[in-house]
Amino acid sequence: ERKKGISFIPIDETRPLSEQGPFDIILHKKTSKEWQRFLEDYHEVHPEVTVLDPPNAIEHLNNRQSMLEEVADLNLSSFYEEVCTPRQLVIMKDPSSIPTAVAMAGLTLPLVAKPLVVDGTSKSHELSLAYDEASLPMLDPPLVLQEFVNHGGILFKVYIIGEAIQVVRRFSLPDVNTYDLLNNVGIYRLPRVSCAAASADHADLDPRIAELPPRPLLEKLGRELRGRLGLRLFNIDMIRELGANDRYYIIDINYFPGYGKMPGYEHIFTDFLQSLGQNKYQRCLSGG
Repeated sequence: ERKKGISFIPIDETRPLSEQGPFDIILHKKTSKEWQRFLEDYHEVHPEVTVLDPPNAIEHLNNRQSMLEEVADLNLSSFYEEVCTPRQLVIMKDPSSIPTAVAMAGLTLPLVAKPLVVDGTSKSHELSLAYDEASLPMLDPPLVLQEFVNHGGILFKVYIIGEAIQVVRRFSLPDVNTYDLLNNVGIYRLPRVSCAAASADHADLDPRIAELPPRPLLEKLGRELRGRLGLRLFNIDMIRELGANDRYYIIDINYFPGYGKMPGYEHIFTDFLQSLGQNKYQRCLSGG
């Protein structure tokens, strides 16, 4: 993107940031305490440099419990549509206790099991579907159990870059009916749904299933989450409950996802970086 006046310079973590650069923006995905101190020390000397995004804010999305609690606390009461998260339960240890914990929480099978911690490895994005109570002790804590919501096999990936929002359809897990519940037992390991799945944008789908979430809903959701999370680069995985056209569930939020599958991401991303640079320049001018 050099022709747009943007140069990407790799940062050497073994050397102080002050010996590198100069930087207008630091773009990263790291959350370690050492890296956080590294950035804080640099920012004290160079407060004009934008850090995308603060490590402590990113860290919040590395735990699926705290991630979805943020959604549950959102002020979405003025939405016409209902936006919520699936009912869920956190299991820290002792797989043998899972059936009792599920019964006490009143969760309904089947359940989607996800690792509690998102650490950037492919394992942290592995999903399992548990069909019956007897198989629950086969799961591997720490994990989050979410009630499975039938959603027509379509997932909406909502990409956010600053104030820009793009949404794409992805094929997801198929719906589960009573026959499936009666005839399936055990734990089914699933591929990483949103990543491995093919785009559903040009598939021949039932219009009621294919219809994208309303634009005003996405814009308000993006605004609320940007403010609450303190992040500017993330994506939301959303589903719409089958037969309930105004009820949406947020099932995951990812920091700085692979934007390659987002239409027009190169232009949107460079425009976003340029706007940050221009804002910094304006601040310098107004500050004297």
